[in-house]
Parts: sequence; structure tokens; C-alpha cells
Amino acid sequence: MLLKHLFALGKKEDLVITKIRSQIDLLCSACGSFRDSMKTRDATRMARIIEMERDGDVLKREIFSTIYAGAFLPYLRPDLFRFVHIVDDVFDLLEDAAFHYLDLSLDQDIEFDCTRVAELNLRICEMLSITFQAMLKGDHLRDKILAVRIYEKKIDDIKFEITKKMRKLEVKSFWEGTILSDFISRLTSISDLIEDASDHLQIISASIR
Repeated sequence: MLLKHLFALGKKEDLVITKIRSQIDLLCSACGSFRDSMKTRDATRMARIIEMERDGDVLKREIFSTIYAGAFLPYLRPDLFRFVHIVDDVFDLLEDAAFHYLDLSLDQDIEFDCTRVAELNLRICEMLSITFQAMLKGDHLRDKILAVRIYEKKIDDIKFEITKKMRKLEVKSFWEGTILSDFISRLTSISDLIEDASDHLQIISASIR
């Protein structure tokens, strides 16, 4: 059975699916903007990510209110809620990373590694979108979930490299070190949450087979 047939029980369900697509698309756009901002060192463009996070909050509230109004069967709602909430948490991490980036002067080697992470964050977000579309079609998600985990592992490996380099840095103040550490933490945690989100898609997919 196609999941989109199961989901398309009425206008409320169609609206939720459309809004979730928009939420994921917006997140991919925000990840792309973050990547491009790092490559070009464009602070103005980086600041716009904060506005995109607010748009994401609006979408989350609209999705939740529609589900609360009776969209979907009760046994599907918890994982749908959790999926949407995790995607919103990714927005929060991205927003925090953007805030911290605006206050940073990164070491060249670390900046290069962070740009690599930003590129992979975009790729893993795009894979989440592909996985969501595949779920709606009723396709098996195993290969997509594996791809998400491969991206997450690559980011973990880069995080390990960054951590080694950070230990050798001299920082001028406690706050400089804290902002740098928080920036790296937010940037490299995005893939962990996207992996969690993909796991919930797998749960939803398995629950109706």
C-alpha cells in the first residue's frame, strides 16, 4: 500500500503532508545558505538563517495544530509529532551555529573542516527529504537510512579531526573558547538529529506494513 494513499484521508492529512514537505525543504535551504555563507564568509546571508528558523517555527505550529485537530490515525500521531519536532530542533541548532559564527574568527584549518561539515549537513538534509518522499510512496527505506548514517559517520570523523586541532589552539579568553566550542558542537550535532528523524520515518513506514 502506498503511504500517501493511507495518509490522504482528507484535507487535514494532505495539508500536514504539504507542510512537512515545506518544513524539510526550508531546512535544506537553510543548510544550503549556511554552507554558502561559510564559503563566502557572508555575514549578512548567515544572519538570514535566523529568519528562516522563525519561518520553520511557524510551519511546526501549523503542522501540530492540524494534527491536534484530528489529522491521521492516533497510532501514527506520536511519531509524526516526534519527526516534526526533531526537524524543528535541527533548525534551532542551525540558528545557534549561525549566531556563534557571527562572533567568531575561525582558524583557517578549522574553518575548512567546518565548511566540509556544512556541506555534508546539506547532503544529509537532502537525503532526509528523499527518504520522506520514498516513505510516502511506500518504498523500502533501508538504502536511504544507510546513506543518512554514512553521512553522519563522515561528520563524526571530521568532528574528531576538529577536536584535535582545537586542543592546540590558543584562545584569548574564556568566552572566545566557549563560543568556538559551542559553534562546533551545534554544527556537528545537526547530523545526529537528522539521523534520529530518519529513524522515525522508518518506524512510521514499518508500522503500516
